[in-house]
Amino acid sequence: MGETILSDLLTEILIPVSAFIGIVFSLIQWYLVSLVKVSPERKSPSPENNSKNGYSDYLIEEEEGLNDHNTVLKCAEIQNAISEGATSFLFTEYQYVGVFMIAFAILIFLFLGSVEGFSTKSQTCTYNKDKMCKPALATAIFSTVSFLLGAITSVVSGFLGMKIATYANARTTLEARKGVGKAFITAFRSGAVMGFLLSANGLLVLYIVINLFKVYYGDDWEGLFEAITGYGLGGSSMALFGRVGGGIYTKAADVGADLVGKVEMNIPEDDPRNPAVIADNVGDNVGDIAGMGSDLFGSYAESSCAALVVASISSFGNNHEFTAMCYPLLISSMGIIVCLITTLFATDFFEIKAVKEIEPTLKKQLVISTVLMTIGIAIVSWIGLPSSFTIFNFGVQKDVKNWELFFCVAIGLWAGLVIGFVTEYYTSNAYSPVQDVADSCRTGAATNVIFGLALGYKSVIIPIFAIAVSIFVSFSLAAMYGIAVAALGMLSTIATGLAIDAYGPISDNAGGIAEMAGMSHRIRERTDALDAAGNTTAAIGKGFAIGSAALVSLALFGAFVSRAAISTVDVLTPKVFIGLIVGAMLPYWFSAMTMKSVGSAALKMVEEVRRQFNTIPGLMEGLAKPDYATCVKISTDASIKEMIPPGALVMLTPLIVGTFFGVETLSGVLAGALVSGVQIAISASNTGGAWDNAKKYIEAGASEHARSLGPKGSEPHKAAVIGDTIGDPLKDTSGPSLNILIKLMAVESLVFAPFFARHGGLLFKIF
Repeated sequence: MGETILSDLLTEILIPVSAFIGIVFSLIQWYLVSLVKVSPERKSPSPENNSKNGYSDYLIEEEEGLNDHNTVLKCAEIQNAISEGATSFLFTEYQYVGVFMIAFAILIFLFLGSVEGFSTKSQTCTYNKDKMCKPALATAIFSTVSFLLGAITSVVSGFLGMKIATYANARTTLEARKGVGKAFITAFRSGAVMGFLLSANGLLVLYIVINLFKVYYGDDWEGLFEAITGYGLGGSSMALFGRVGGGIYTKAADVGADLVGKVEMNIPEDDPRNPAVIADNVGDNVGDIAGMGSDLFGSYAESSCAALVVASISSFGNNHEFTAMCYPLLISSMGIIVCLITTLFATDFFEIKAVKEIEPTLKKQLVISTVLMTIGIAIVSWIGLPSSFTIFNFGVQKDVKNWELFFCVAIGLWAGLVIGFVTEYYTSNAYSPVQDVADSCRTGAATNVIFGLALGYKSVIIPIFAIAVSIFVSFSLAAMYGIAVAALGMLSTIATGLAIDAYGPISDNAGGIAEMAGMSHRIRERTDALDAAGNTTAAIGKGFAIGSAALVSLALFGAFVSRAAISTVDVLTPKVFIGLIVGAMLPYWFSAMTMKSVGSAALKMVEEVRRQFNTIPGLMEGLAKPDYATCVKISTDASIKEMIPPGALVMLTPLIVGTFFGVETLSGVLAGALVSGVQIAISASNTGGAWDNAKKYIEAGASEHARSLGPKGSEPHKAAVIGDTIGDPLKDTSGPSLNILIKLMAVESLVFAPFFARHGGLLFKIF
């Protein structure tokens, strides 16, 4: 089999050191953002920045009123309101989620403990019948502990992301007075704080958990890594509630603010007279930031767990080769270092001087990180793997070479880039698909909706082919382990992906603060340019999340089938086929619940905003202040109440199907949900993103064609706003939540597989 070049001791050192480097780098970025003061004391900018962005700062000071104390104080006041709203919502959400977390932890313990009747005796190993493994009760206890650790890490990831975003939004607005370059760097650095903190924390906690569990499990690596799968389950179950709850919150506020403010009252976006404006800006942080952070952390945790489970029953685990076993963690460690270098290209090596440079800079981040990571993967595969080894492949061991595993990771990485660029093509207003959607607004909202839906369906084609090629190549080379590391390859540049993703909502908030603080039209133009680029990058981020979710859930599905001792999943048997057809229906049921939740919450919001415009004298004239708090409360109450049914649907389906119908039907459900969920998720996200950018295309009026459709308030613009409003729950609630649905059901089935294999299928046993 051969030895690895990298020694076990060096592996033990390198992984935590990489995580610490990521944490330190994020703290440095945080410090650099904090140098922008949200207080009017500073009289002049620091001298070294005088010639940046192609302007002399003196001129901009004179033009934009750099030292206008009232503006700065107003920005600070708005920032506080947004931060308090987001914090109080997340604390309320976490109280409910905390109760669920404890209840589900007890459920895991009871189900897994009962496999051997809570016996403390050693049991025969599942895959290697000649050896004795730790008791099922130990798996129950350690799975429960790792579930709780994954859940807590996920919650902390989301919360920290939200805190950073609300810290940076007003700072980005204030920097926009000095030019678009300064504002871009502030927003991007803040995104990088979140990206590096999350990826480093995820890696560090997982590494510590493995080492702590090893103290008890010793040589029983099969049991050890089976217990570790709880970490992925914890991460994703919290992400589900964060995504659904945050998505309902943000879109109820957004739809209410847009429909009454823009369409009925004809006032600009983020106008301070709009009662829903604070709730809308709070929503960007709790949905797009906290939800996305938890979601990508869940994907990372699950792909690592899927790879580790398969590796533990391959030659790595059987021969106790620690370095080779940690290959997934070494890829993530390399990813942190690569993303660190990539980030410097955007913040230090090159400088943005004009609006048109923003989007190319963000796209270059993806390309640079992918190219550097390919080299990084080659190095890790060369030093961290033996030259040849065997991988578990449904009951037999498959011979694999280290270069084959390199190709598996690399194809996942490059498939992610392809999905990213296809998503960008279909959602950026620089290209013809979105311009065609904007053009269709000439004849009203109906044609806009038709064109938008068609665009979303069409945008599924290439990403699905990219995922299909990745699956075929990686499975052919290294069986299910190949698919798991391909998913990890797609997520290896998660720090850069998250930085780009978090940048969008921060820029969006910055624009909102500029409008509410009454800053000049030129500053709003700069923040709008940052926001338009952010919209596209957010769509790219969602593309990555959905693509990786497809690969992750397939890898988990393979691990589940192996663990549940299913020899083949035969679609022609009625048990499997009924599961397949029901599983394919679940994403539709889930989407119906989340869309209806946004609709009913938005209905209340629209009524409240209308009520305030009709009953508060002087509100339209700007003489009276709207009641922001009531709108914040409507969004909070609706999202807390409405997130529970979709969450229960996803969490209870595997338990009910596995217990009553058995592992074969459950394997059908997982396959069906995966196949239909990925398609709906991609089309929903891209349709919503295209409608949003079609509206922004008309508003910006940057080309002759766009000007012929505008200005704001024209009939085509109103049609575009309606399209954008319909797309809001698609792109920010249903679409992104679906990728959690397919991953979560797969990882939950894997965690409960011992119970289902032993006691499942009660109905079929009775009849």
